[in-house]
Order: sequence, then structure tokens, then C-alpha cells
Amino acid sequence: MTVAAQDWLAWHERYDQPGSLLARRLAVVQERIRLALDAAPPGRIDVLSMCAGQGRDLLGVLEDHPRRDEVSAVLVELDPRNTEVARRCAEELGLPGVEVVTGDAALTDHYLSSAPAQLVLACGVFGNITAEDVHRTVEHCAALCRRGGSVVWTRHRREPDLVPSICGWFADCGFELEFVTEPGDFGVGVHRRLDGPPPSPLRPGTRMFTFLGQLTMAQRGCQ
Repeated sequence: MTVAAQDWLAWHERYDQPGSLLARRLAVVQERIRLALDAAPPGRIDVLSMCAGQGRDLLGVLEDHPRRDEVSAVLVELDPRNTEVARRCAEELGLPGVEVVTGDAALTDHYLSSAPAQLVLACGVFGNITAEDVHRTVEHCAALCRRGGSVVWTRHRREPDLVPSICGWFADCGFELEFVTEPGDFGVGVHRRLDGPPPSPLRPGTRMFTFLGQLTMAQRGCQ
């Protein structure tokens, strides 16, 4: 798989810049994660995170969340430098239920043991893949997320604004919209999996998307 020439370790430094787009988006994502954990049924809470980076969204919430010890999470990220940061953070926070995997987050194999999960995070994914792959990934979310569970996702709002289409694709796959940010410089959405017939099981050995990165997306004119 070809990844755009982007230093994804340095990219995370923008989260530490007060008022930056990433810092503001992270705050919204963390609030939606917190609400999803608050509303989860009693008992174990399975969480899956695609392209998890350093895990700042979930780990930042689990640091002081009252249900932190009930969370069993799988964070999948390709860059080993970022997974090392995430793994070290989880250890320092005393979160043995968090597993950090260095691997291609597009492959379904990484999620077979925990899907369908109560909470699925697709943050930092949809802005780095083609519209066709976004649609395909949303379709896979029906197998990744259990009925009554939620998917938290992000996408930029640059033209062409794909957020309305993403909401429609989730609706087509048996999800209802719980939350979406107003049009601005970033988009955060939450969709809840409705009760209904169970989807087909997650198939092993399947690629949901090809991660291109925003630089390659821009070069190809497919943002």
C-alpha cells in the first residue's frame, strides 16, 4: 500500500496547538465518545478504532471516565511511531483493556475478534480516502458496529462537501443520525445502529479502503 509522503508523527503535534482545527475537532470527538460510553449498556464496552494514530481521542476520554475499566478496545494504526506513543499512553494510564495494533487499519482481519462493537471510531479516515472507499467503509460499519452501538466519524467540509452523502450512506445501512456538526472547517458525525436484522458477518481478508492521505488526494484532485 502506498501512503502519501506525510510525517504522521509530526502531524499529531497540531493537536497540541490551542485553537487549531485539530484541537477543536478533537474536543468535539472526545465529547461524543464520552457520551457514547455514558450511554453504553452495563458490562463490557467493546471499542474499535480505525487509523487510530496516537489514540488521543479515546485515551483522552478514558483517562478519567468512570467506565474506563469496562472498556475493551482495539486501536489499529499503521505508523509504528504512533502506535508506540499510544501503547505507552495506555500503559501509563493503567488501561490493560486497550490493545494497540500496528497494522493496516483497512483490513477486516484486525477487527474480527471484537466485532460487532459498541463503539466504532473512524476519525481521520474519511478525509484521506476516495468517496467510493468512504461509501464502502460505511457499508462495512454495519458489520463492525452492533445494534444499538454508535459510529463516530470525521470528514473535512471542503468542496465537494461529502458529509451529506455520508449521512445518507449510513441511513441506507441501517443507522440513524445522532449528531453532526454544523457546516464549518471540519465535520464530526455520530450514527447509531438501529435494531433490525443482523448484517452479514465481517468477512476476513477484506480491504475496506485504501488510505491515500490528503496530499495524494489533493494531487489526484479527488478530495
